[in-house]
Amino acid sequence: MRYTFVYSATANASGRMQYHKIKPNQFKERITRTEFIEAFNTLEIVAMKPIQEKLSPVFQLEFYV
Repeated sequence: MRYTFVYSATANASGRMQYHKIKPNQFKERITRTEFIEAFNTLEIVAMKPIQEKLSPVFQLEFYV
């Protein structure tokens, strides 16, 4: 699978959501919720990965563009 960026929405230890834009092997940049939503709604998603954690009550995911 070929992709350029990974966008992630994960919960930190306190349960607060954090959003990141990741360029594999180069950088991981924290982004705003608005930037994450805009990327989700406008970019061509080639794959999506749910992040399942039994101890976290929030929905977490990564998507690849």
